[in-house]
Amino acid sequence: MAISFAQSERSTLGVEWELQLIDVDSEDLRQCAEAILGEISARYPNDTLIHGEMLRNTIELVSRKQTRVRDAIADLNEGLDLLRPVTSALRVDLTGAGSHPFANPAHQRVSDSERYAELVNRTQFWGRQMLLFGTHVHVGIEDRSKVLPLLGFLATHLGRLQALSASSPYWASTDTGYCDNRAMVFQQLPTAGVPQLFTRWEELEGYTQDMKKTGIISKFDEIRWDIRPSPRLGTLEVRVCDSASNVAEIGAITALIHCLVEYGSRILDRGEELPRTSPWFLAENKWRAARYGMDAVLIEDIHGNERHIDDLLDETVRELEPIADDLQCQEELDFIHTLRSIGVGYQRQKAVADGSGSLEAVVAHLRAETAAGRPLAPQVTAGTTTEGARSPRPGNRK
Repeated sequence: MAISFAQSERSTLGVEWELQLIDVDSEDLRQCAEAILGEISARYPNDTLIHGEMLRNTIELVSRKQTRVRDAIADLNEGLDLLRPVTSALRVDLTGAGSHPFANPAHQRVSDSERYAELVNRTQFWGRQMLLFGTHVHVGIEDRSKVLPLLGFLATHLGRLQALSASSPYWASTDTGYCDNRAMVFQQLPTAGVPQLFTRWEELEGYTQDMKKTGIISKFDEIRWDIRPSPRLGTLEVRVCDSASNVAEIGAITALIHCLVEYGSRILDRGEELPRTSPWFLAENKWRAARYGMDAVLIEDIHGNERHIDDLLDETVRELEPIADDLQCQEELDFIHTLRSIGVGYQRQKAVADGSGSLEAVVAHLRAETAAGRPLAPQVTAGTTTEGARSPRPGNRK
């Protein structure tokens, strides 16, 4: 089975950001995506930035094809500006995180889509648990021969990307003990989780043919790996990252991915081989990143050597600085240092919950960060009124 790979310009970018629809009176999810999408379609019939998703509590923002991170982020901000008058009229606000801290997965409704209905019908209990929100980053690959080597190279960094973006410590009012519980839930779906590491395009074609023949998938995009080729777009799509609450954080994660792909592409241009990992180390790093987040000790190479994620991220960012200069995303890449000093998503959520005793306060903090466009130190909202979010009320969902 031949799989063609679309022509794409090198290191072009596209970003997809899944946002939660929050009822401002309860901090719970509101299932009103269809009403919002209908109003957006009526007001802006040519809009391409705002999309529906699997659940009716979700809106997805999709950037245009860009060459710079800042332009993709500008697209996301444009989408937010279009959405806010519509959502405000419904007393709904927007935010992002890998999960909602206390919403009940069993109460969420699937969008009116045959594709999503069939997914839930097939996967039953686990399909009904997909109360998850992610950030996906596409990077254009100009030559199909680079796709699988670059996928293998990006796989060596997935633990770092996952921990840095982890923002789902709570699930249905429970402190899961994981920093990225979304990763643990999502991998229950068929074909989700760590990618298969092929070396030849023909192996990917054979895998896809086998999956179709046996009815596991009906089309390629039902392969839901943490990183996968997107043949229709001519990109590599990194899907491991939780949704973030703010565009500054999205920009930092996007810049890291953008630079990693270009860094690997330049190594291939020199005729050199890219580092790879083994499937078992990849799976172990995924678990460690999900469980321990920024405290993880990750397996850094195929020989089983281990290092703390702080050391790995410092080294990675330093190596990518010349690439960031060329791609004009140095400011966004540097923001990784700021993010780590404030605390990544799960760390800020847990600090708010610990300080307030309320998971409603966590949602209020997330909404405030979305409005501010940047991470906020937890003491900004814990137990106090914050611009852009209502005053958290005492709760019992800690």
